[in-house]
Amino acid sequence: MQNSDSKNVYHVIGLMSGTSLDGLDIAHCIIQHNNGTWKFEISHANTISYPQEWVKRLKKAPRASGIELTHIHIALGEWMGHEVKKFIVHNHLTPDFISSHGHTIYHDPSQQITLQIGSGASMAAAAHLPVVCDFRSMDVAMGGQGAPLVPAGDRALFAQYGACLNLGGIANISYMDAYNITHAYDICPVNMILNYLAAILGYEYDSDGAMASKGRVIQELLHTLNELPYYHLQPPKSLGREWFESIYLPHFQSYNTHDMMATAVAHIAEQIGNASKILLTNTQIYVTGGGAFNTFLISQIREKISSNISLTIPDQKIIKFKEALIFAWLGVMRWRGEHNVLGSVTGALSNHSAGCIYII
Repeated sequence: MQNSDSKNVYHVIGLMSGTSLDGLDIAHCIIQHNNGTWKFEISHANTISYPQEWVKRLKKAPRASGIELTHIHIALGEWMGHEVKKFIVHNHLTPDFISSHGHTIYHDPSQQITLQIGSGASMAAAAHLPVVCDFRSMDVAMGGQGAPLVPAGDRALFAQYGACLNLGGIANISYMDAYNITHAYDICPVNMILNYLAAILGYEYDSDGAMASKGRVIQELLHTLNELPYYHLQPPKSLGREWFESIYLPHFQSYNTHDMMATAVAHIAEQIGNASKILLTNTQIYVTGGGAFNTFLISQIREKISSNISLTIPDQKIIKFKEALIFAWLGVMRWRGEHNVLGSVTGALSNHSAGCIYII
């Protein structure tokens, strides 16, 4: 593909809003392309907690009417744009553009449906900056899962690791096979279920996995979870909130909450252990996402992964803001008119350049 931009250094605001509703990640990323290689720096970053009113609106959004959802879509884009503007002014930044993941409301590629809200047009108008957004729709239209998108960035920015594991609302992994082909897929829910159970006990999350470590594993529930049909599908495959709410969550009923948390951790560890079996010998797994701070979860994963596999946990800034960084890179690739989605990962007809651009 012909490059539309010969620039080598980009200053990009990467935005990430995860399924766990823990806030909007904002990262100012300096991304440099030189002699076919990519380098990056996260110069400033912050997580903006969603006001309770936004938490309520986003939780209700999947069941909103068309007109209500449109209002939320526009208002969220405006709110994000204003938050970016404040972030830029506070840190004295001069970014080239914003690259936004948006907030996922629907994701069902079997019906060719994926929707990430947070209007790019409204965001651009509020922040007075160009915006790149809506990265998943093109992939779904081309027969892909629309997810995961991060592996293309993993391959460009973290190629020294054999695999990258993100422990966010949903765990996903990307890895290179013996033929240097990238593969990736969603493994299982992580913070979506752990935060849900923590909320029952009055907490936003389970710090260090302390509550889960006090519970006992419910073997019947663990067996039921491990036998869910999704885990027997071959990649490419992806998960969304619809599956979590309709298929996964109903099994967490009528048990002690601490025991359910312990069982969820055991299930996550087992599924990640299963995923590790196809990795090359002596692979280092680079672990990021909020779950990387859960020391109990990490200890359980270490017990389940293959003995010739090791976990590498980076500094806190990378753990928290790697996805925002990757979406900044995806935006750079779209800005340049180059492929940023791998068909081998998503199942799309071919590699392609995804994302909508709003110029202001």
